[in-house]
Amino acid sequence: MVQERERDILAAIASDLGKSELNAYIQEVMTILGEVDLALEQLPEWVAAKPAKKNLLTMMDEAYVQPEPLGVALIVGAWNYPFALTVQPLIGAIAAGNAVIIKPSEVSENTASLLAQLLPQYLDPDLYVVVNGGVEETTELLKQRFDHILYTGSTAVGKIVMAAAAKHLTPVTLELGGKSPCYIDTDCDLDVACRRIAWGKYMNCGQTCIAPDYILCEPSLQGQIVQKIKETVEEFYGENIRGSPDYGRIVNLRHFKRLLRLLEGQTIALGGETDEATRYIAPTVLTDVDPETRVMQEEIFGPILPVVPVKDADEAIRFINDREKPLALYVFSRNRKLVRRMIDCTSSGGVTANDVIMHCMLGSLPFGGVGASGMGAYHGKHSFDTFSHQRACLLKSLRGEGANKLRYPPNSQSKVDWAKFFLLKRFSRGKLSLLLLTILGTVAAVLVKAVYY
Repeated sequence: MVQERERDILAAIASDLGKSELNAYIQEVMTILGEVDLALEQLPEWVAAKPAKKNLLTMMDEAYVQPEPLGVALIVGAWNYPFALTVQPLIGAIAAGNAVIIKPSEVSENTASLLAQLLPQYLDPDLYVVVNGGVEETTELLKQRFDHILYTGSTAVGKIVMAAAAKHLTPVTLELGGKSPCYIDTDCDLDVACRRIAWGKYMNCGQTCIAPDYILCEPSLQGQIVQKIKETVEEFYGENIRGSPDYGRIVNLRHFKRLLRLLEGQTIALGGETDEATRYIAPTVLTDVDPETRVMQEEIFGPILPVVPVKDADEAIRFINDREKPLALYVFSRNRKLVRRMIDCTSSGGVTANDVIMHCMLGSLPFGGVGASGMGAYHGKHSFDTFSHQRACLLKSLRGEGANKLRYPPNSQSKVDWAKFFLLKRFSRGKLSLLLLTILGTVAAVLVKAVYY
């Protein structure tokens, strides 16, 4: 589907978010092709039963963990990457053997309509159904019973999804957002740091859940950061940013006006130009931002980058820990001990040091939040695991009933002592081998005695 209908997919994404075809391909289509290739390559290994460790009482039995499909899943996609954030979890759900109802975001209406048109042409329509619509349709879907729900979007709607799921005891994966902090140390290559931060912040016009939401740094770095981001923005998008094919637009007028409100009362050190007719907001940097102002109270989800001065790394850690756990944490420093301390002393869904966003590009790493930024994870095998039940299987024989007397009534102290030995004793391989040799030796001695005497 992706290969044959690539042009249609790119056109739909461009219509919704103003992305160039090259940006849409790199950010969304290529991601999906890579995920499909990984699933096709690794699926035989993923679905195979995994042997489980045994204790002394189950040494002669077969113990394993067998992944099995959960059943029928609901996937509620997001508008900021409307193709990738809908289809990527769908790949994992299919790989795990589930039927799926797909609910694309109505905000990216062109991509949603295209998915409703294309998926029935390539997937069994009895097993994979697209439902389009807004709040009313989503509310009706959430009344139904599912075996798993994966939702990507805001924390506020995540709470609604979780409350609805609780009525049926349905497990959920919530991919939410949050204000992902970015700490810049004085011991840092600022040219590299600002280039990478600007790339991650202004990609998709800032409408990325794991974009760096704000910068924490010592006051002396503010001016240098603004200057280097200014140089980088010109390098990326040219002098006429509005005319750059690589710079997107805000998805709709409601979000455009929301972002304008975040700029009120702020010191704009870079950018700040806007155009309501085209929903254009220039790459913007704010300095000396008061943590109590509105721009620091909600996820920005736009091309606005506040810089909040802190005294040092310790104050940065306290600042992060005083707030809800973010979806991502970014640290820029040459000092590996400081990087480790920032990681060890904070909590976040994921971490990238000396870069941004790149941890979600590695399929072997789980992508997900913690606390207010979400629960559960997906990407690669983690998607397969999310939509699978890990079924515990123990296959015993009807023989060897003598050993089972330990668990049958009537109980006695000797039975308890033997049970403790078999169930609680931990043996290394060497000790276990020695025990087996001792048992075999004892059996051999008894046999020899029986034969010769």
